[in-house]
Amino acid sequence: MTKFIFVTGGVVSSIGKGIVAASLGRLLKSREYSVSILKLDPYINIDPGTMSPFQHGEVFVTQDGAETDLDLGHYERFTDTSMSRLNCVTTGSIYQAVINKERRGDYNGGTVQVIPHITNEIKERILRVAKSTNPSVVITEIGGTVGDIESLPFLEAIRQFRKEVGRQNVLYMHVTLVPWIASAGEMKTKPTQHSVKELRSIGIQPDILVCRSDRPLPKGLKQKLSGFCDVPEECVITSQDAKSIYEVPLNLEREGMAEQVLNLLQMEQRKPDLTQWQTLVQRLHSPKHEVEIAIVGKYVQLSDAYLSVVEALNHAAISTYGKLRLRWINSENLETEPAENYLQGVDGIVVPGGFGVRGVDGKIAAIKYARDRQIPFLGLCLGMQCSVIEWARNVGGLTDANSAEFDPYTTDPVINLLPEQQEVVDLGGTMRLGLYPCRVLPDTLAFKLYQEDVIYERHRHRYEFNNAYRDLLLKSGYVISGTSPDGRLVEIVELTKHPFFLACQFHPEFQSRPSTPHPLFKGFIQTAIALSLSTSSTPTPLEVS
Repeated sequence: MTKFIFVTGGVVSSIGKGIVAASLGRLLKSREYSVSILKLDPYINIDPGTMSPFQHGEVFVTQDGAETDLDLGHYERFTDTSMSRLNCVTTGSIYQAVINKERRGDYNGGTVQVIPHITNEIKERILRVAKSTNPSVVITEIGGTVGDIESLPFLEAIRQFRKEVGRQNVLYMHVTLVPWIASAGEMKTKPTQHSVKELRSIGIQPDILVCRSDRPLPKGLKQKLSGFCDVPEECVITSQDAKSIYEVPLNLEREGMAEQVLNLLQMEQRKPDLTQWQTLVQRLHSPKHEVEIAIVGKYVQLSDAYLSVVEALNHAAISTYGKLRLRWINSENLETEPAENYLQGVDGIVVPGGFGVRGVDGKIAAIKYARDRQIPFLGLCLGMQCSVIEWARNVGGLTDANSAEFDPYTTDPVINLLPEQQEVVDLGGTMRLGLYPCRVLPDTLAFKLYQEDVIYERHRHRYEFNNAYRDLLLKSGYVISGTSPDGRLVEIVELTKHPFFLACQFHPEFQSRPSTPHPLFKGFIQTAIALSLSTSSTPTPLEVS
């Protein structure tokens, strides 16, 4: 039977529940247990698809096209397991389902209440994950902080859950903060005690405490927490701040977390195989080269808005023994100042995805800078669309070229809606979302990197390359190296007279893994490192006729 682990958080938000859940998933998988991880988010939005990246960070897209919380990216990267729309549940989606049932008359005229109707729907969503893939363990992260009014229905649901599936099949893990007070010269347990007290008042007694801190917990402190919180001392786990999130699974393994989890759930103790993960961390801490990559975007004030892009770059750098340095550049700055002021000296330029016209001209300026000076360039989704606009304006002679998204009245909409999309009004759930096939043309950079005729990548966009301009693109020097299998949709474009200039309509960052970096990111970083080692002078601008 599937076992269930519930991860809650206390004291402060952003305590790291997602990384703890993902790390535990990695430790269990290293023992050959199958794992699925579920996120219960307390916000009322149906999904984060229409939420501002400044508030919520990136929207992670699953293979089946769900727009989900960024923590699902951590789950996939750490466990190397693809998640689905079942793995992300919001308060909005729960209430929407219950209201739909009420409108259909499913409740036979009864009064619809939080208990039992909302809590029953939450429990059903948890069980649905277990039934869909039949994993050994389902790890469920409850968003928010214990004490928040928004998360109370979720906590009540998981309290009921243990009784319904059997006490031996459920484990409660509470992630909390143990701060160091400099003026007192000691660590304080009181915040954790109060957080556990709050959790117990709801009816949940944690089985394991994961204590976030900036230093190891002394044995005496663990004994104190054990006594006050009624948790065995061996189940008080230190989760010390780490230089990289990829160190966390190894740190928690040394603390004995997985061993205690298996004991409490009455599961067989197995020897872990963490060789691959240890090699990853070893490479991370022993780089042979340094590479500086500029990320030119409109949401750079919050790095989480490009979380998967950053991690994909990290994966590629680690695999090539490179130390990654990021230069964050607000694309709006490049609209009023020369690109050289911000981009001079970088080894590579990435223009990631986004929506809306703000900062687009700055992205186009960065792409022209990369093209002219032969700096390795990787464009992602909107980055590809901007590269097409840049080429059409500066090489194709279409000075008014634009995307219909940014200028509905442009005379040359090189990026446009498909005919069947013209009448779409709603923003949520109206895009090309999820996994789609792409045919890669032979004798191209894309084929060299992928080494496959057909690839599958995740999309999240509404506008497409306008095929009315395909001949102009090809005649003026661009190469279309990837299309949909029927050839209708342009997926990858590249330049041949350039060390590395490739842009794709999809989001390859979503499928990059620490142990298997995405080929586009790996090729990009390898080229950037090679060029930075071969010359320290600024490359001569490329003349384009």
